[in-house]
Amino acid sequence: MFRNFSKALHLNFAVGVSSAVFAAFLLAGCEEEKPAPVVREVRRIKGEVEVLNSCSMKGAAVKMRTFLRDNGFDVVHIDNERLQNYDETIIVLRNPEWEGAQALAATLKTKNILVLQNKNATVDAVVHTGRDFQQIIEPDQGEKNDSNK
Repeated sequence: MFRNFSKALHLNFAVGVSSAVFAAFLLAGCEEEKPAPVVREVRRIKGEVEVLNSCSMKGAAVKMRTFLRDNGFDVVHIDNERLQNYDETIIVLRNPEWEGAQALAATLKTKNILVLQNKNATVDAVVHTGRDFQQIIEPDQGEKNDSNK
């Protein structure tokens, strides 16, 4: 009789533990699901880009470099252009065979592309930042600035 009682006790204990574990899983499943954070995949684009401040706006080349790097481009050099009177951002392709040219134009939302092939060029493309660079790198910010004029 003691054996039957012991077996029943073990069986009740096992049922109780499994019920508690099952209840814990149910309660854990009732928690609100948090959406997974959106991770923007940045595809690295082979090739080297130079950025020149061609608009006389302080910090334009630095901001453009950050924008291009965030979009997967390898910006290897920034500087100020001697002539700083560009209204629009221009891409100068030094290597017309560069496979990243279309991606660069799409990223900068421009059709202002000049091809100046140079076999001695150290970069594949040069981006001359124009006065429109704010609208390119921060479209919402550029629209706000335009409406405040």
